Amino acid sequence: MFRTVKYYPRWPPEGFKSLDEARHWLKEFVYWYNNEHRHSRIKFVTPNQRHDGLDTAILAKRKELYQQKRNEHPERWSKSEINWQPIGAVELNPEQDKEAA
Repeated sequence: MFRTVKYYPRWPPEGFKSLDEARHWLKEFVYWYNNEHRHSRIKFVTPNQRHDGLDTAILAKRKELYQQKRNEHPERWSKSEINWQPIGAVELNPEQDKEAA
């Protein structure tokens, strides 16, 4: 989480003037993280979209659009098709989990 906070576009480079200001900032950050930030580990949907079960429909729409555009202009694609299937369980720190085992 620290890395995400550090690279958040609205990170205050001058720090916080008070504990209340830090709490307010963190509240806004958590909202952004859960509702706006699209996570690569969950196929670029937001955590709330995944939690609410909306990721399956979102990914199906992306696949449909991708295939439509690929059929319209096949010369633009040189790689294989992206896997648009929803993913299963997600580990927070898979590298660390394997080291601990």
